[in-house]
Amino acid sequence: MRKNSFPSAVPLLLQVLDQGYEKKAWHGPNLKQSLKGVTAREAAWRFHQGRHNIWEIALHAAYWKYAVRRRLRGDPRGSFPLKGSNWFRRPTVSSERAWRGDRELLEQEHRKLRQAIAALARGKSRDVRWDMVFGVAFHDVYHAGQIRLLRRLRVASRRRRVHAR
Repeated sequence: MRKNSFPSAVPLLLQVLDQGYEKKAWHGPNLKQSLKGVTAREAAWRFHQGRHNIWEIALHAAYWKYAVRRRLRGDPRGSFPLKGSNWFRRPTVSSERAWRGDRELLEQEHRKLRQAIAALARGKSRDVRWDMVFGVAFHDVYHAGQIRLLRRLRVASRRRRVHAR
């Protein structure tokens, strides 16, 4: 790749990243759309003991946005706001305020990742891992589908309980 050609790729990287998270895309709902209207109670619902819930999936996505940003910039580990890595256990019942805060964390991590990618166009770094940028966008799309499925499963399980009475 020629030295000058990379900055022109940054808009494409940002477009792919945004389609996975918040912009309209041909593939259907993105991650942010999949979380729209989900209450804390719905986010904390678990399909089965030991399985992740919507809330944990949202935080998992936030963590990987952080991890990709950190790797692109060469930042040290340990600056993610929550203790631990990858998966963050959430209680089965939590407040709307806590859920809003964790959704805001996801939003902030997306914005920070966008800024890090945009900085690449300004010559801040030439060591770009395209696979990580595309990967985090695909990761959002994957988990958006998973969240949509969990939402439907929750509704179906509630209907079954009502009909069983």
